[in-house]
Amino acid sequence: MVVAAVYWLLGVLALPQVGLSAVFLISFISATLLPLGSEPTVFAVISANPSLYWSVIAVATLGNSLGGVVDYWMGYYAKQTFAAERTSRWFAYLSRFGAKTMLLAWLPVIGDPMCTLAGWLKLPFWPSVMYMTIGKFLRYISMTWFLLSLPTGFWTALGEWFF
Repeated sequence: MVVAAVYWLLGVLALPQVGLSAVFLISFISATLLPLGSEPTVFAVISANPSLYWSVIAVATLGNSLGGVVDYWMGYYAKQTFAAERTSRWFAYLSRFGAKTMLLAWLPVIGDPMCTLAGWLKLPFWPSVMYMTIGKFLRYISMTWFLLSLPTGFWTALGEWFF
């Protein structure tokens, strides 16, 4: 039953009319503290319809940035709920460099917690969002360029290796 549900969900997300909304949703969810990557979805939609390149990049950036904003606000309100422990080097790093550190919000593993810590430290909201969005936009551009630059034979060989 679970397998059938997964196939149904994948089928729905693969429909052309929901392609951009699927990119947005997956990009948004992957920017929260949940372990999910949005790059494969961005790559798949662009590969299936190259004319949507900039639309997909924009929608993914928007979704991922809004997810980072959710992380920011979670950290902001968590500080009011939990006792502050400022012994971590990340607190010192974020306090020292401020909102500009949100350029690194695209990094795997540490990027999303950085957004949460930015809210915890109450870094300026709009500059944090601006830098976060710039970093995520540059990540999507560079990752998509890299994945599209690989020859088609690579993906065929990779698929045969796994399946």
